[in-house]
Amino acid sequence: MAAMVLLTFLVGVVAAAARFTGVRSGEVKYKYFKLMQGQEVPARVTVTTRCFNNMFEVPVLFYVAGALYISLGVEGLPGVALAWLFVALRYVQAFIHLTYNNFFHRMLAFWTAFMCAVLLWMILVLQPGLTANSAAVRWYSL
Repeated sequence: MAAMVLLTFLVGVVAAAARFTGVRSGEVKYKYFKLMQGQEVPARVTVTTRCFNNMFEVPVLFYVAGALYISLGVEGLPGVALAWLFVALRYVQAFIHLTYNNFFHRMLAFWTAFMCAVLLWMILVLQPGLTANSAAVRWYSL
């Protein structure tokens, strides 16, 4: 999960730099950022902002699944592999989004990562022996 947090910080820095550059160059009035409307902004500002916003959408499902895997003691290679694949694909998606921004390449990375998150949840929900009571017992016994 720390690798996803690092990606979020990195994309946030890139987005902030694009905003500061836009304001400094006069292409964007600082008041635009109050409501994110009122003028046309350079594509770089829009792309970096959208990429940063994306870090708070599907990754939230990943964070929650990861926290549940840890707190419930769910282990196994499939979950670990899917988690790392999810993170790697999110790095790829962000790289594509912030560089050449090919829609089809970006969507391929997005949907593959999304399916990793879905599979992580399926493994969690279908975990043998994991019930609401066993989860509660494990939680309270910490």
